[in-house]
Amino acid sequence: MLAFFIPLINLWIAGAPELQSAVARRFALIAIATPASYVFFGVLTYMAGSQIPDVWSWSPAWLLIGSVICAMNGNEGQRRHVTASSKLRFAHGVCGSLASLYALFHIGNHAAGIFSVQLHSEIMEFGRAVYRSTLGEPLLVAVMLFQVLSGIRLIWCWSEAAADRYRTFQVASGAFMALFILGHMNSVFVFARIWLGIPTDWSFATGEPAGLIHDSWNIRLLPHYAMGVFFTLTHLLSGLRVVLIAHGTPTHTANRLWWTGGALSGGICVVIMCGMSGLHLN
Repeated sequence: MLAFFIPLINLWIAGAPELQSAVARRFALIAIATPASYVFFGVLTYMAGSQIPDVWSWSPAWLLIGSVICAMNGNEGQRRHVTASSKLRFAHGVCGSLASLYALFHIGNHAAGIFSVQLHSEIMEFGRAVYRSTLGEPLLVAVMLFQVLSGIRLIWCWSEAAADRYRTFQVASGAFMALFILGHMNSVFVFARIWLGIPTDWSFATGEPAGLIHDSWNIRLLPHYAMGVFFTLTHLLSGLRVVLIAHGTPTHTANRLWWTGGALSGGICVVIMCGMSGLHLN
């Protein structure tokens, strides 16, 4: 539960209107992505052959980050205000629309796992004919990397000053996704394909044979996957909300759509995690 609580409390901190420090706000945004960064960190230390338990190095690392943040906070008045380029926002939105096609298919594919592993595998093989093709995979990787890099720039600009809760959530979910995407790509392309030389199938994703919930290392994947799905869907909803309002949709209508979509996203997240934890309807 703590793995879910930390991102939520930092989301509240990042959106607090009384928080005037941009450095502190950015630290909270980094902390929101803790589940994703902890998995990324664990994979890297495993590949490095570290014999030190992750928690022993993870905790001091955060103390070091906190110390650096405190030092930066003392020089905050010397920074210049930065603004997000309209061209960058447009490019991020267009590429995000392309990336969403893959993301929604991928999430739907995992949701099918609640029925059976076989159904999940059949849908996955169908999709891989496109997104793992000679043209599809490099294009997908390029789009994802652009989204991460452009997203980081936008996060930096929009975290300069306090914003309303909707914008804060959009920025925070983007921060989580940036680390989630980088960590996920490292796990698939580097760790699984190159380091281990194994297929990235259902068994790999669910940490078989131990599974997600019965292994001391794999359990970290539960909040990682759960919040990855939730923040991906709600980040898309946040972008849609901005577009709708810009095109004349009443704000209260767009907000209602966002909340409805957020509730559905939570439900989809629960379905996926039940399937990945071993619950199947067939």
